[in-house]
Amino acid sequence: MNWITRLFPFLLWIKDLSNPKNLKADILAGTTVAFVIIPQSMAYAQLAGLGPQYGLYASFLPVLIGALMGSSRQLSTGPVAVVSLLTAAALGEIVTDPSSYAVYAALLALIVGVFQFSLGILRLGFVINFLSHPVVTGFTNAAAIIIGASQLPKVFGIRVISSNDTDWVSACQPLTIIERIESIDVNGLHAICNADQSYQTIARLLEAAVFHTHLPTLAMAISGVLGIILFQRFFPRLPAILSVAVLSTVASFLMDFQAMGGAIVSSINIDGLFSFKVPRFDFNAVGTLFIYAITISLIGFMEAISVAKSMAATTKQRLDVNQELIGQGLSNVTSSFFQGYSVSGSFSRSAVNLTAGAVTGFSSVVTAIIVGLTIVWLTPLLYHLPQATLAAIILMAVVNLVHFSPLRHAWKVEKHDGLVGLLTFVMTLTFAPHLENGIAFGIILSLGLFLYRTMEPNFTELSVEHGSIIASRFADESVEASQSVKVAKWSGSLYFANAAYFETKLLELIAKNNDELQYVIVDVASIVQVDASGEQVLSNLVESCSSSGVEILFARTERLEAELFRSGFKKRYGENRFFDLRADALKYVWQELENIEKEKDEAQVEDIDDTSESN
Repeated sequence: MNWITRLFPFLLWIKDLSNPKNLKADILAGTTVAFVIIPQSMAYAQLAGLGPQYGLYASFLPVLIGALMGSSRQLSTGPVAVVSLLTAAALGEIVTDPSSYAVYAALLALIVGVFQFSLGILRLGFVINFLSHPVVTGFTNAAAIIIGASQLPKVFGIRVISSNDTDWVSACQPLTIIERIESIDVNGLHAICNADQSYQTIARLLEAAVFHTHLPTLAMAISGVLGIILFQRFFPRLPAILSVAVLSTVASFLMDFQAMGGAIVSSINIDGLFSFKVPRFDFNAVGTLFIYAITISLIGFMEAISVAKSMAATTKQRLDVNQELIGQGLSNVTSSFFQGYSVSGSFSRSAVNLTAGAVTGFSSVVTAIIVGLTIVWLTPLLYHLPQATLAAIILMAVVNLVHFSPLRHAWKVEKHDGLVGLLTFVMTLTFAPHLENGIAFGIILSLGLFLYRTMEPNFTELSVEHGSIIASRFADESVEASQSVKVAKWSGSLYFANAAYFETKLLELIAKNNDELQYVIVDVASIVQVDASGEQVLSNLVESCSSSGVEILFARTERLEAELFRSGFKKRYGENRFFDLRADALKYVWQELENIEKEKDEAQVEDIDDTSESN
């Protein structure tokens, strides 16, 4: 990519639209994705604690910018379930006035966008590697369960009053932590107070559901789930989510679902197609939001880049991780200035986009145009859309997020990895709604496990027959191994966390063979890096062992040439300590030992001659 295509990545695919076949395929795919994203974005916005209009805003210009400025041609950007849940968790920490909820959501999206954009510009896309696969899997599974549980109030028709609701103070503040509301809400729905922990709220909800489930709402939710399943199975060519949304809206209107006590979307407050507003910058909130912004940035981008890589492998198209970070960052910045909230690449909608035949990013441009037309003209048609149907849409979406098989596979490959994933899953559920603690726990545990694994790499003592250039771990009992020469093999880098361990193991080897040992050859082929601590340990060993009569040599040093030369190590201790091959080091040692023996023999002869002359 040259500088022009880095500034405008869409120039790489826009020429493909000259082919009518590609143009037709993109229009069809973009229309199909639009039919999915419209009802889905409204549902995800409510999952984030926002009105449905904010989901539509986040599905308009951010989708367009993500397609134009990213490197993936089929990635569909917009509201996603996990990011919506994290947004709700972040805003629940700082928002006390419900009227300012959308303002802080936009501020959070701005911080996420700037963070992602900065990573992309600085070519720091590798930071996502700090999120190991078991950690992401454990967190995603827990988040999916939390998302599903958060929709149960809409399924049972029970209202949960949270601390940022207008009636929290009057309805819930006077009550103790274990008390419940036994009155009826103004909408005819039973209400309970939100608890400090999600599992406490769910326990209250299930208890209340036994006696106070709103049956029409439950029926509408079940119908929505069954409808999506039936459409996907028997009418795969029809947009299942949109079809169910339309049918449930018509049914709600005909049966007057609202009069029965059912919750509906009602009027959607649209400020216009381009509702530009500069996010209000609250320095007091930035500190809290920034932690969540990092979590949203990494988790959201991890999902986006995973699906983008999968599609790139199928389409054989080039993918630039840093350019994708720039595209996702600009999408979030755009969302923040046009009353949206944090967005990311969607796994489900991207799969729909690819399956529908999308060839270029123009398919997402088509999706954005259709969403824009919906914002301008079609939102009144959504007035009677039941909230229970939106809950059903979310429930069906998060089913695809629950995958325990990767955790089982990780356990089979390396039990420590499986344990990290499992503990991340458990702790995320335990900490909910403070999800950032769950992912932070997983990252710290994963990094701690890495340090643990590398603190004590494999240190192998090899034996060698006198005069041979072949060292073996398992010596032949019929052959006597040399006691003057030992070969040690170190598997891993040498840095601050394991330098002391290396020193201990080498000194143990020397102490065990102290009587006759003269040379130790250290095979450093596996050492790809030496830091200052590691270099200092090598220096100490060479000096202390040399003074005690044991010389340390280094074989297969090609990977460390630059570090050893730059630090002056080779100059200090002589070029004759370093060899490209282990065989070369052994040849040198045998020659030196032979020279020493000759010198001894010559010295003995001289002593005999001197004795004879004196006599």
